[in-house]
Amino acid sequence: MSSPPHTVLPWVVRRTRLPLLSLRCVDCPSGSATTGEGRFRVNANGKLLDVWLLVRCTSCDRTSKLTVHERVPVRSLDPAELDGYHANDAALVASRLLDPLLAHRNRFALDWSGAWRLDAPPAPPERAWPFRVEVRFEDPVPVRPERLIAHGLGLSRNEVLRRVKCEVPPRRTRSSDFAFTVLPGE
Repeated sequence: MSSPPHTVLPWVVRRTRLPLLSLRCVDCPSGSATTGEGRFRVNANGKLLDVWLLVRCTSCDRTSKLTVHERVPVRSLDPAELDGYHANDAALVASRLLDPLLAHRNRFALDWSGAWRLDAPPAPPERAWPFRVEVRFEDPVPVRPERLIAHGLGLSRNEVLRRVKCEVPPRRTRSSDFAFTVLPGE
């Protein structure tokens, strides 16, 4: 006995802006910073380079530096990457900011509140249920599947836990692709 064909809906999670950084400011009690326009500072000392990503406190506007490279030989860096640092390339800013090793080394976390959106077609009419949804992440936005599904379908989280069959634990934060099936309501 075969199951009825599912309608498959594509959902895409996109970054709308760079996330804020949860980072202590030395001048004020604020706990968040932003990359602003995204600028690098490159300092040469002989044949060694230091590269920092500059961030600003959202409260007092103080500038701080996040270490990207420290005392690395000039020849060890890719010339295109070095040009990107000098040109303050926006894609390079985003890739460095989203790098978990940079976050660990500089002791900050990313605050994704309001920095992402879900692009999803409307749910099919009741007669087309059950249906399958495939979620694709363009950037590593950490979000709980149950919250994402509730947001996309306009259901409560309890309703999501009851009607959705998910391939991943719905209460564990995800930032990679997954799929789920929505069952009809009773």
